[in-house]
This record gives sequence, C-alpha cells and structure tokens, in this order.
Amino acid sequence: MKPREQMNGFAIDLGGTKTAAARIENRKIIERKILPTYGAAALGKQLSAMADLLASVGYQRGDLLGVAITGRVDKAGVWYAVNQETLTEINASPIAKSFDDTIGPATIINDAAAATLAEAHFGSGRGCKNFGYITVSTGVGGGLFLGGRLHQSINGVAGHIGFTTSSRGTQMCGSGRHGTVESVAGGNAIARAAKELGHSTFDARDVFARAAENVSWAVAIVDESAHSIAELCANLTTTLGLDAVAIGGSIGMAEGYLERIQEHSNRLPPIFQTRLTRASLGDDGPLLGALLTRMIGV
Repeated sequence: MKPREQMNGFAIDLGGTKTAAARIENRKIIERKILPTYGAAALGKQLSAMADLLASVGYQRGDLLGVAITGRVDKAGVWYAVNQETLTEINASPIAKSFDDTIGPATIINDAAAATLAEAHFGSGRGCKNFGYITVSTGVGGGLFLGGRLHQSINGVAGHIGFTTSSRGTQMCGSGRHGTVESVAGGNAIARAAKELGHSTFDARDVFARAAENVSWAVAIVDESAHSIAELCANLTTTLGLDAVAIGGSIGMAEGYLERIQEHSNRLPPIFQTRLTRASLGDDGPLLGALLTRMIGV
C-alpha cells in the first residue's frame, strides 16, 4: 500500500511528558486520548498504561498498530532511555517482545523519527529528497529523511540530533554528554536557566510567558535556545545538504520561536542556510508516522 493511500489503524506516542493514543481513519485522527507519562515507571507499568490508553480508543489485539516512543530502540527491539532524566527506569528494556506479548503486534520507532517520516510524506517535507525535522520540547530530538528514506541505524541512535554539541553549551546533558544542543535549547534547560537567575518555580512555559511580555532575562533565555537550534540547522545543512528543516514540539511551535531561529539563521552566509518551516502536522506527526511505519516499514 502506498503511503498516501488509505491509512486505518491505531497508534500510540509515548513522549517525555505525555502519552497519546489515537484511532486513525483515512489518515485522520478520529479519536485521541492523552495522559501524563510516568517517567519513573519501569517497562511493565509503561506497557500497562499504554494498553489502557489504547483500549480507551477502541484498539483490540490484532488491529494495525504503530508505536512511537521517546528514547532509542535498536534493531533488536530493545528500548533505552538516552536521557535518564526523562525515563529513569528504562534501560535495555525488551520493548518489542514485551509489547507483542502483552498488547499485540506493533512496529516500534522513536517518536521524533516517526514524526520525521510523517512530515516527509504528508507535511512540511513533501517533495524534499533530504529533509530534517527537529522537535524542541522537554528535550531536543529529531530525525533525518535522506535520499528519500528515513535514516536509521542498528543501535537506534541515528537522528538523536539534540545530543550533538553546541558552541553555546556549558552544561552537562541528561544524555551524559557535555554542552549538547539539548542542554541549551530544551525545556529542562530553559527552566534550569531561569532557576539560576533566581526563578526557581518557573518552567519553560513560564519563561515563554515572560518573554512574550518582553521581560529581558526571559527574552535572553528564549533567544539562547533559538540561537542553538539555528546553529544545529546550519550544521545539519552543511553536513547533509538539507532541502528544508521543520521545527516541531511544544517549544518549537511556540509563538515567535521559529522567527527567532530564522533571525539567527539569516546572519549566516547563505551557503549555511536552508528553508525553515513549522512542522505542519504538529502533535499528529508521531502518531501518523508510527502507523505509517507499521504499514510501509522504514
């Protein structure tokens, strides 16, 4: 079945802060249920929560199902939390076999990779041979669509572009690397920067609200995040010759954020620039991409 033809089935997207399950008909999300992700849960409890969510949207064992999850999933279907601050109890967890045993057969893929695939086929990356997707939310993730295919690796780390280093990075990242893009640009990094300035109760949403009011310290934190993402876009474009980069995630889609990235990008020589756009599928991307992966493989 071609990816632009009829798509019917179910999908689940387990992210760093929330988990969503959906029933999809004719490539449209007909029903969706969302619950917070319990980051301290081990594999068994994660599976139980996903099973309950799927049942709430009508899934029955044997239905066509795609699963998108944060972290990395290797070729053998083993799940690792690359950022241990997000999923504290997930490490070398046999997600593929356990999911099949307890819930049903499914294809399991990283959530940002799923969104990348969906955007490439249905959204902002349509028509691109080489396309990048960056999600900026609690952390920074992404995916690469190269030569008309989703770029994957045996160990599942390909596409985790938020863990590349940034010239603006000075902090240790939850991934274990120092000075990553995520350590500057992600929601946790934004909250940490606010705390260091004495705003200990602020999260990224609060910082963005103050930035919208033109509060100088908040504007500076948000701009630093956007600057790091602009640098990442330039690095990816230089290395891979990207036709476009789509920006998604709760922070990436925040009002004015893409424009800040564009401002920093515009200061670079044209050879290091590419077309920047919002991810047109938004929160639907990982769900649609998960089901699409089940249908066509990657």
